[in-house]
Amino acid sequence: MSVRLMVVDDHRLLAEALASALKLRGHRVLAAAAPTSGSAELVVSRAPEVCLFGTASPAAPGVFDPIVRIGQERPHVAVVVLGPVPSPRGIAAAFAAGAAGYVRHDERIEGVERAMLKARAGESAVAPQLLQGAFAELLNPAAQPDDEGRRLLQMLTPREAEVLVRVAEGEDTRLIAAGMRIAPSTARTHVQRVLMKLGVGSRLEAAALAARTGLLDRAAVARGDGDGGAPRGPDGGVPQGPYVPGRSG
Repeated sequence: MSVRLMVVDDHRLLAEALASALKLRGHRVLAAAAPTSGSAELVVSRAPEVCLFGTASPAAPGVFDPIVRIGQERPHVAVVVLGPVPSPRGIAAAFAAGAAGYVRHDERIEGVERAMLKARAGESAVAPQLLQGAFAELLNPAAQPDDEGRRLLQMLTPREAEVLVRVAEGEDTRLIAAGMRIAPSTARTHVQRVLMKLGVGSRLEAAALAARTGLLDRAAVARGDGDGGAPRGPDGGVPQGPYVPGRSG
């Protein structure tokens, strides 16, 4: 039974190879395109029965945004994701975005073909064990980020946690140094250690990761420690600044 379909992938060579294999099996391939990030407009304009959506990073933020748009503008297009299965999070994200199925990227062509036919028929095109894990992830969306935030916070010293909060608040090295009453070179070293421990390459990435995993809230609480987030002195205590009228202490 022939399916009218499109193949999109982050790698054009893979998209074209899969498209060629499906053509040989009698299916009508409207297009093979790359990358997936720019695929929504093409899929919406061509309106296939099925779109095979290949990605190497199913857990990456925003990777399934094109599927959301396809579902909004062409709800009758069944999208089947082809990708690795490192954890249920990526599978859950695919279904949450509106995918009709998920197939391992190393599946045989017969398996891909079966998934296409099931998706076109309105059925869930996913192995039972993968579906079970995806549903568990959808039912407990906050558990994974919360655990990740706790794990990341444990990697940081109290001072590094404070630096992370200040980075997320948009402070540059000079302001961090002034607020914590440390030398700019020391502040710069703290920032570099935070980036290294979090495994990111920029302050913006650090702030985004902290917000996404709940680490930022945890770090802010750890930084406050009952004193409203006041900067701490070298010994860890709250330094005594000049007297301010109306302020106790």
